[in-house]
Amino acid sequence: MPNLQALIFDMDGVLIDNTPVQARAFQLLFRDQGVQVDATQLLRRLNGAPASEILEEAFAEKPQTAKQLEALASQREFLYRTLYWDDRRALPGLVDFLEAARAVGLKIGLGTGSGQETIGYILDDLNLRRFFDVVITKDDVDKGKPHADTYAVTAQKLGVKPEHCVIFEDALLGEQAAYRAHMHCVAVASTLPGRDFQAPLLVIRDFTELTPARLREEFEAAGAVPKPDKSRA
Repeated sequence: MPNLQALIFDMDGVLIDNTPVQARAFQLLFRDQGVQVDATQLLRRLNGAPASEILEEAFAEKPQTAKQLEALASQREFLYRTLYWDDRRALPGLVDFLEAARAVGLKIGLGTGSGQETIGYILDDLNLRRFFDVVITKDDVDKGKPHADTYAVTAQKLGVKPEHCVIFEDALLGEQAAYRAHMHCVAVASTLPGRDFQAPLLVIRDFTELTPARLREEFEAAGAVPKPDKSRA
């Protein structure tokens, strides 16, 4: 039976409850560009993917070059940072949970579809970087979520085999990335209800509901990692 050795976290919607702000930033961009897309509904499906991939779908009727998509992503990032500047705070219970995980010897990694500047905007402002042994961004992998790369590379850099890892995700694409990387997933229901996820190990609203001891118990009692559901990705 595999024992729990490492925790790997997504960032947006997991370390922080920022998905509504992300959606607002996308919606403002769409309005500016004359695109009739509901950002909230779009993110329900594609949250966790790199912004350029989300924008590529949003602009499907007005196709953009790769360079144009990157420029739009930068504009969206500026809007997001402006909107979220005064509201940055860790999800309830997160710091206590990370400290407790450290205390029992668990390795901790971050695997996100965001870039380094966005990560710094959150991790450094909230003094969270000190908890992470490894930080993997969109620039460190060939394919973002729902592909396995983000979490597979994070585990590899941590020096831990997939069967000894648990992923924390708030997004459906991220859950599928976890299963494709052969890892169990805890669903953080900060944005979506728990029923929307495929087969999480646990569903939590925030980290006040979880301790490393409870997580270890659930992990050791779990069966095989669910197979990814292709219809969800």
